[in-house]
This record gives sequence, structure tokens and C-alpha cells, in this order.
Amino acid sequence: MSNDLQECPPCVKGAPLWVTTFGDLMSLLLCFFVLLLSFSEIDRQKYKQVAGSMEKAFGMQRKKNVSESPRHGLKMIAKDFDQTAIATRVKQFIGQELEENFEELYRKIEDDIEIEAKKDQLVIRMMGESTFDSGKADIKPELKPLILRIGQILTSETAGDIVIAGHTDNVPVTGGPFQSNLKLSIARAATVAQFLMDQTTIDPKRLSTMGFGEYRPIAENDVEQGRRKNRRVEIIVGTIPRPQGMTNHE
Repeated sequence: MSNDLQECPPCVKGAPLWVTTFGDLMSLLLCFFVLLLSFSEIDRQKYKQVAGSMEKAFGMQRKKNVSESPRHGLKMIAKDFDQTAIATRVKQFIGQELEENFEELYRKIEDDIEIEAKKDQLVIRMMGESTFDSGKADIKPELKPLILRIGQILTSETAGDIVIAGHTDNVPVTGGPFQSNLKLSIARAATVAQFLMDQTTIDPKRLSTMGFGEYRPIAENDVEQGRRKNRRVEIIVGTIPRPQGMTNHE
């Protein structure tokens, strides 16, 4: 053999360098799409976990509080309002709004507001004199920004019907424009519904009102604490059954 022939250089063990770069790129793309999915479902816990993973993956140095869910410019994937998970998310949004943006007001009325996520239904209760003065059907001025924000959240984050239900205790109405507790409860429900129609972009077809007077208490009327709970306006998000052949908002 000729001495001019040179020996082949030893082969480098392992995968080519471009494979490592390609694998890193695919991993980052996967993280990106997982992040998009978590945004669309607005799951707070999932968002916090994914955001933390993304920060490590991209080597972010900027500090950012990942405890807050992305709200602006994002909307929940359209679903029928038949899942408790959706009601729970909206409950979290409203609860966070109360604590963060209405802190002083929340301290005053925290015992008079309840947010309950039921199966296929979300119920927001404003009890006592937190929303209305005794015997009156005008929303207190300090409560209007809060009710407005609740209406905005319900408009953008929920589907289905919104029922405003008025209730009273069993103490008879004396004087004033309302001759009975039933009329007072109807007037209060109508006032809240009209406020939401005037101040938000909510579809009026989603809104309806009910007045129950003293006839559907949630506590005993024998004590003041119970009567305070029974004097309430409820915002109920769910689905009202339609006659056969009709669809929602038809």
C-alpha cells in the first residue's frame, strides 16, 4: 500500500451537534404550546406551574408575580355552563377582585357577601344592608363599582342565563313606595338588572329577574343575624330551561 494514504480521523462518539440544538428547540416549542393551552383554560394552579417552568427554560431574569392569572386579552374557551369548574374559576376571579381592588369596601361587607359555585350554577349573594338601605330599592353608590365589575366578569367569562333574585326577611314593610316585601324584592332585583344592562355590554337576553319576598329564607327569621342573611339579592348564573323547540337566547 502507498504511504501517501492517510488514516481516517477517529469518529466522534455520540449524536451530531445539530441534534442537540434541534432537541432543545423542540422542547421549548412544546413548553410554548403547553403555556398557550393553560392560558385558554385559565387554570390558576396550572398557570403558576407552567409559568415557573417556562421561566427556567428560557432563563428569564425579570421577576414577575405568577400568582395572577392572565386576564387581559384572554377569554375562556367557549363551553356550555354545565361544569362546576367554570363556576369555580369565576368565583376565584370575583373573590380576587374583591380582595385586591375593593379592599376597603370588602372589609366592610365581607360578612354580607357570599360566592357559591354549585353544579351548573354560580350564586353571588349580597346580604343585609350592604347593597340597599332598609325599605329602599336604590343601589348604594359605594356598591355600584363592585356590581359593575361583577357584571363585567360575568359578561366576559360566562355563558348562559343570569337571574337576579330579590329576597327579604319576614318583617312587614311599613310606609314607603312598596306595600309588601314581595314588591320590594321585585324592585330590588329589577334595579340590579337594569344597572347591569345600562353599565355593561351584557346581552339583555341573558338577564331576567325574580322577586320572592320573604318566602324563600336561607336562615331563621327569629334572630337578627338570620334576618340579615334573608335580606339579600342573588345574582345566579346558570341555564333556564326553555320550552321545547326554543334555544337559549332565541
